[in-house]
Formats: sequence, C-alpha cells, structure tokens
Amino acid sequence: MRGTATVIMEIDGMIPTKVFFTKGVGRHREKLQSFELALRRAGISHFNLVRVSSIFPPQCKIITKPIGVSLLGSGQIVHCVMADNACDEAGRLVVASVGLAVPNDRYRYGYLSEHHTHGMTMKVCGDYAEDLAASMLATTLGLSDEDSLSYDEKKRHWRMMKMIVKTTNITQSAIGKNGLWTTCVAAAVFVP
Repeated sequence: MRGTATVIMEIDGMIPTKVFFTKGVGRHREKLQSFELALRRAGISHFNLVRVSSIFPPQCKIITKPIGVSLLGSGQIVHCVMADNACDEAGRLVVASVGLAVPNDRYRYGYLSEHHTHGMTMKVCGDYAEDLAASMLATTLGLSDEDSLSYDEKKRHWRMMKMIVKTTNITQSAIGKNGLWTTCVAAAVFVP
C-alpha cells in the first residue's frame, strides 16, 4: 500500500516547474515534412511532443529556450501547448500563436491559449491569443469578461483589480510559396 507522501511526490513530478516558448516555420513539398522542419526550426523536433490543454501551472517559471532545451533529452516525452497552421497556396498568409495569462497570485494557475488562422497579421493574431488566455483566466478569478469592452479596456480593469499580472504571446507567420507546404508552429514547452 502506498502512503500519501508517495502519491504526492508522484503528482508533484507530473506538474511542470518550468516552461519556454518557441516558434518556427517549415517549407517542403510534403505537408508532414513541412511540419517537421517547423519543429526543427523551433528547436523541438527531437522530442516526443504531447499536446496538452490550456493550464499554466502554479509557480511555473518562464525560462529561455536554450536553457529549456538543455534540460530535456532527445526522445523524451515532452508536454506542450502548441498552435500550428499550414497551407500549400502561394501568397497565402498563415499564422499560429500561443497566448499566456498569469495571475498575480503565483500559487494559482494561469492559462495558455492557441490560435491559428489565415490572413491575420502576427500582431493581431498574437493579441487575439493573449486576449483568449486573459479572458479564460479572468472568468476563473471571478472578474468580468464583458464582450462589450475592448481587450485594452478589459486589461486595464483586470490590472487595476491586481488579479492578472502578466499577459504575453509567441506568434509565427509565413507566406505560402508555390509548390510547397508552409507550416508555422508556436509552442509553450513544459519542463518537469
């Protein structure tokens, strides 16, 4: 029979303590290889990536990509929140973004969001992903998420309430090329 301390240690080992953000673009005549090249440019192609949903763990520390990659091993199963998008049309703009919203109380969880679309600029897509994450966090904190307010108005309100301390995003865009698949990826990669 396992004791409570053993179960807590096993659960703690599953909660990531660090995260890094990365992005990349890949182009190839094959869609899958285009995705692989985007992961390679993002520096995460040598991991077995497992997509997870949108929770940013309490007390999780944001680290740089070089440090994060150095803490993981080739072939390791690595959890991430990833947005990806692809097209095979010349001149078409593809974009993928991951947004983050962190509460002021670091012992509470935050939110990550994925957004991928066509034709939207990096700035607009990044702001949208950030807004999604902040809106999800706001509702869990009991803050109003009035659709009638602009994102900037909501953000000011949330900051005044001192509940949401940080929002950010990582976004990648690219324009499709003739005869090639173009893939964009953006990811928040967890480090146990």
